[in-house]
Amino acid sequence: MNNCRLIARLDIKGPNLIKGVHLEGLRVVGDPQVRALQYYKEGIDEIIYIDSVASLYERNNLTNIVKYTAENIFIPMTVGGGIRSLHDVENILRSGADKIAINTAAIRNPKIITDISNAFGAQCVVANIEAKKQPNGSWEAYIDNGRERTGINALEWVHQVEDLGAGEILLTSIDKEGTRQGFDLDLVRRISTLVNIPIIASGGMGKLQDVVDVVQQGKADAVAIADGLHYDRYTISRIKEFTTNAGISMRSSW
Repeated sequence: MNNCRLIARLDIKGPNLIKGVHLEGLRVVGDPQVRALQYYKEGIDEIIYIDSVASLYERNNLTNIVKYTAENIFIPMTVGGGIRSLHDVENILRSGADKIAINTAAIRNPKIITDISNAFGAQCVVANIEAKKQPNGSWEAYIDNGRERTGINALEWVHQVEDLGAGEILLTSIDKEGTRQGFDLDLVRRISTLVNIPIIASGGMGKLQDVVDVVQQGKADAVAIADGLHYDRYTISRIKEFTTNAGISMRSSW
């Protein structure tokens, strides 16, 4: 694994940084702008902002936060939530984002992935897939920040998003998210073998070994962490030191 990326995931509701369990029971844990700057100074490789209620209200409310962040940090920034059109994408990119993450709108209108990819490049499009395991052993894709079922098999959907032009996948296990029980290694491993675009594993990091496992066993290309950083359980330097000692090549700090 070359240059595995460590990404800070910041879920936003209004002006606040929030955190939940299974994408529910959200609680305020800080100021997203303060945290983003802190993580940048500590050596995080990328930042992901997700507006947790944007799709519900059909708008993305992160423009001001993104503008502030872009003026103060100089690492790749992905923004998701409530993006429904090329106009929305253009506004987010003009605000300072490097990539957009899209879920609900892509499920409802898959062609939007191709449209965005053609207009701004595949490297700009991150397919945000929220997956929940079903009683039959399959994983179903959910939308609206894990609130609504789609009936779509997540393993089949990843094929489509790659073919449609997505350049990367943000894969969140709803079952593991916020639990500190480790990543869904089976889910990450299966999807990483199905596509040729990078996979960002999200949801479940509890201990340092979980990061190693999802990269070495799950074959993730990047790891998104929220709880472990927001609650000051681990520093970025400690995570990178541990994973490097385990034989994983981490991207050098900026």
